[in-house]
Amino acid sequence: RWPAGAIVLRTAPDEALIAAETRLEIAGDPHAIVESDDGFAAVWIASGEAQDFLERACEWELPRERPAFAQGSVAGLPVKLWFEQDRVLFLVPAPYATDLQERMT
Repeated sequence: RWPAGAIVLRTAPDEALIAAETRLEIAGDPHAIVESDDGFAAVWIASGEAQDFLERACEWELPRERPAFAQGSVAGLPVKLWFEQDRVLFLVPAPYATDLQERMT
């Protein structure tokens, strides 16, 4: 069970990256490893602006349905994307935040 409003990105079959306002507790799984990770930078971009950038900078096919999660190289950077109807969340390792910002302009 995830906290209300949390964004859960399944990055691997046994791994999830969760953006939530509160600390997570995983009940019923004695093997779960739950750690805070401040190693990512994130920004919400309006869908139209995000689509324009991704059409220029992404070589792979984007998901058509929303909501959707995708990850891969965008503008030569490792990017995780969470697509909603009106906006897209871009997540990059924190050291690449400035690079992503420069490539988006």
